[in-house]
Order: sequence, then C-alpha cells, then structure tokens
Amino acid sequence: MNRMIEYQDWGLVEYNEAWAKQESLFSTSIEKKMQGLPTDNYLVFCEHPHVYTLGKSGDEQNMLLNMIQLQAKHATFVHSNRGGDITYHGPGQVVGYPIFDLANFELGLKQYIFRIEEAIIQTLSLYRIPSTRLEGSTGVWLDVGEPVCRKICAIGVRSSRYVTMHGFALNVNTQLEYFSYINPCGFIDKGVTSMEKELGGKVDMDELKVRLRECIEEQFSR
Repeated sequence: MNRMIEYQDWGLVEYNEAWAKQESLFSTSIEKKMQGLPTDNYLVFCEHPHVYTLGKSGDEQNMLLNMIQLQAKHATFVHSNRGGDITYHGPGQVVGYPIFDLANFELGLKQYIFRIEEAIIQTLSLYRIPSTRLEGSTGVWLDVGEPVCRKICAIGVRSSRYVTMHGFALNVNTQLEYFSYINPCGFIDKGVTSMEKELGGKVDMDELKVRLRECIEEQFSR
C-alpha cells in the first residue's frame, strides 16, 4: 500500500481545465487498480476564477442569477459530477483536490471525508478560529447551533473504486459577496464566512497552504 502523497500546486486555473487534469489522474489510478498495479495519491491545491458549480444532486433553483447577470459578475456556471449542491469558487479560496486511492489508507468514503474535515478544523485552530461539523451536512462550520452559524469550508467528492476526486474549498481571502447570488449548498438559513472576515485581515496564502498540507498529511499518515 502506497501512503505517500504527491503535492501539486496548480495556481490560478480555470475550473474546467482543472477538472480535466483531475480526470486524467483519477482515470490513471483506476486503470492501475484494475490491472492490480500500485496506485499513487495526489494532493492538488489551486484557485479558480469566479465560477459556480452544481453537484449531481443539486437544484438549479439555488443559482439566483441568470446567464447575463453571471457574465456581468465575470463568473461562469458549470454542472459538475461531484456530490453536493451548488457552491462558489473564486480567487482567495484554497481549493483542494485529493486524488487518493482510499485502499492505500484502508479507509471508506465517510472516514475519508471525516479526516479531510478534521485537517481543516486543525488548520483553522492554528489561526485560533474554532470550528466544527454540522450534523447532516459535510464541510466545516463556525458557531454551530447558534443563529449566526456559518460555513467556512465546503466539501463535495466523487469516488469510484475507492479512488477520490474533487474535494474541498476553504474560504481564506474570498470575496464573500459572490455567495449572496446563490443558496450555498442549498441552505437558505445559514451564512458563509472566510478566514479574512473572522480574523479581520488578509491571510498569507502561501503560509496557509503549508499548514493545511501538513494537517492533511498528518491525518492520512496515521
């Protein structure tokens, strides 16, 4: 079992281009599995230009803008094959795509998502931002159970033969007004936040990526 994780930073990349690159790594891993060959594990970080993505089970009614309004906001809209509803990606957000063979880590999908959430919770704790899970929903949240409950990280995953793709989006220095044009993840009664908003200032993205990567590697080295 190969538990090594190869890290790649794709920088600012169009959503569809990143999706195609993911699919290539994902397909290669599945082909190797079917041939009984060892598989690799990739952790990709990137940022996307303004884009809204709708998961397989999502409702288009949660997109509150029409195409002309989207263009005016310099945003695009993509139907994705990940799980989950609608979400926003944009500059100032760390999007993580772990393309892992879960058999290498002896994990099921629920355990995998739990560990990704845990890595993000641990990363936020390094910045003194207390966070947790919300029962019945994936992702990482602040002030659960309070009227001001708000989401700081969305998670939407696809898996086949225990190989994963897609992943998470952590709001770091994100332009939060873009979330006001959707019902994020289908919720109409929950807010969205970012590290910048919680801390009252910009976060160093390079430093954040190092810390986040270390927390993820720690979770999956156990």
